[in-house]
Amino acid sequence: MKPVAIIGGGITGLTAAFKLRQRGVSVTLFESATRVGGVIRTVREDGYLAECGPNTILETSPVIGELIRDAGVEGRRLYSDPHAEKRFLVRDHQLIDLPTSPLTFLTSRLFSWRAKLGLMAEPFRRRSHVADEESLAEFVLRRLGREFLDYAINPFVAGVYAGDPARLSVRHAFPKLHALEQRYGSLIKGQILGARERKRLGTVSKQDAKKISFDHGLQVLTDALGEKLGDTVRLGHTVKKIRRNAEGWRIDFEGDNAESSRGHSAVLLALPAFAIAGLDISHDEQRIDLTMLSEVKHPPVTSVVLGFRREDVKHPLDGFGVLIPEVERLFSLGTIFSSSLFPGRAPDGHVTLSSYVGGTRNPDIAFQDHATICQRVLRDLRVLIGVNGQPTYAHAMTFERAIPQYNVGYGRFKTRMDVAEAEAPGLFLSGPFREGISLGDSIVAGQNVAARIAKHTNSDNEK
Repeated sequence: MKPVAIIGGGITGLTAAFKLRQRGVSVTLFESATRVGGVIRTVREDGYLAECGPNTILETSPVIGELIRDAGVEGRRLYSDPHAEKRFLVRDHQLIDLPTSPLTFLTSRLFSWRAKLGLMAEPFRRRSHVADEESLAEFVLRRLGREFLDYAINPFVAGVYAGDPARLSVRHAFPKLHALEQRYGSLIKGQILGARERKRLGTVSKQDAKKISFDHGLQVLTDALGEKLGDTVRLGHTVKKIRRNAEGWRIDFEGDNAESSRGHSAVLLALPAFAIAGLDISHDEQRIDLTMLSEVKHPPVTSVVLGFRREDVKHPLDGFGVLIPEVERLFSLGTIFSSSLFPGRAPDGHVTLSSYVGGTRNPDIAFQDHATICQRVLRDLRVLIGVNGQPTYAHAMTFERAIPQYNVGYGRFKTRMDVAEAEAPGLFLSGPFREGISLGDSIVAGQNVAARIAKHTNSDNEK
């Protein structure tokens, strides 16, 4: 039996490869970089730990815990400090706790009384037609009003997608939100009644999910998966051509200073959408055209990790972090209080803060030189959390094309991927561009696509 080719060594490809190996399916993973992990990258230096990309995994599914256990890193898993659950938003350049109960909502300074009273009418507002596609901004304005869009949804979207609620599709970027309205006619009713279904399925909402990292950061997991996969991982190998004929799938690739070609039983494309768009793929001499995936927007994001002496930060940092609404006109999208979440993120007597800039909101600033970006982030931190003095540590990394944006009209991309898989049995696509952008989504997607591939290879064997 020829191995399955997995192209892309990010968390989706690694998970799929690992799960296929568990099922007894042979795999070969092609990764053009010199390391696995994709956007997951942890830097440890001078007593600080900097997560350059994502900071945590949300444990929304039992699949995530199973992967951590089977990868052999369960003993290194860390859950975030329960005393750091508080989330802050900014209004009038002041940090305000995000309300977490009806009482704190009523007493919060984040929203006006007019906005609070308007929320009471939410269960009675009309639901959209099932065939309509709205932007998230249109959806929120219709159901919740302007203040909720400006001071809750806009910063939340900046923190998750680095995106713009006026462009993101509620149907595709937030399908569970769309489904709540369609099923229950109200977000408030849906939150209450939907909790019962999540309990039955064993899943947890992202809002309530536990946040996971590891003693030496998220790269512990991807490194462990890479080690488990061993010599099935081909680092520094770039795929040039993929073609299907009567004998199966043939991959032409370049690596080890040479070009080569090998046969496979199936192919998983677990690359970013823009990378898939550039692949030369054919089935029975007919081209499988996925060039439209180059149109998926990926705004640039620069992550900035700064360390400070604890006495130089006035704020108690007693929470997860702060998200910044666009109407506040600050430089940063938000800041995570990294050393409050997990131990080992800063030397004794110091703290680590992870900030993000750019995104759809201000794409150009992500490309400024790192020294300038760090100084402008520092200016925000002085205003918001009372930072004094200079950083004792600084690290910045720019992702030129960071997070795929599920904008209005995104369904055409999903349809094209469905058609491509139907046109070429044995070709699979999976990753943040299709099943959701969070690390948890990508792990679940990796398991699910592994099950689909195993079913395909088994059916081929039975012919």
